[in-house]
Formats: sequence, structure tokens, C-alpha cells
Amino acid sequence: MSENKKVKGFFQLGEFGNYFTRVFQKPDPNQKSNINLRMMHGINKISIVVFLLAIIFWVVKRFI
Repeated sequence: MSENKKVKGFFQLGEFGNYFTRVFQKPDPNQKSNINLRMMHGINKISIVVFLLAIIFWVVKRFI
């Protein structure tokens, strides 16, 4: 296995990680969407942001 493939494999996000990149992208206008799906992604965006803010706050409070 070449060194390039090892590095690329290390940074692969997988199915779970790719979801986070898809949530924050613009929606595809060619793809069918409904209100339930848009609300679910909106709530997920809020929860991801709040979680990351909490982790940052915890690290700052703990180590500074």
C-alpha cells in the first residue's frame, strides 16, 4: 500500500462523518425535499453547533 493511500484512508470520514459535511451544504435543487426533512436537518444543525460550543467552552474552562 502506498503512502498516499494510507494518508487518504486515515482521513476518510466514513458514512457518519460525511453526514456532517452534507448537513451544512446547500440543498440540491434537483433532489426532492419536504418540510419534515428540512426541519430535521435544521434541528441537527442547531444541535451540532451547540455541542461544539459546549466542547469549546468546557476545554477553555478546564485548561485556562
